[in-house]
Amino acid sequence: MKSKKEIIKSLAINDKDVGSTAVQIGLLSEKINKLSEHFKNFKKDKHSARGLTKSVNQRKRLLSYLSKNDPDKYNDILKKLKLRK
Repeated sequence: MKSKKEIIKSLAINDKDVGSTAVQIGLLSEKINKLSEHFKNFKKDKHSARGLTKSVNQRKRLLSYLSKNDPDKYNDILKKLKLRK
């Protein structure tokens, strides 16, 4: 599991970048991975399931936005985060 600073550093456009689309997608992906691991042990945790759904949908919207506005960056993000095959 990567730390928040490592994710931001690997996806940031410049030193002060902490909120670009790519960084947000990276942080949401890490959150989704952590929640997925959580559900392997706690299958009946419905409150966290709602948070997971919200995070997945938010990442989906950000990826859609990025694919329309910057297809090169979109493909780069997919490769770095290994989201689609």
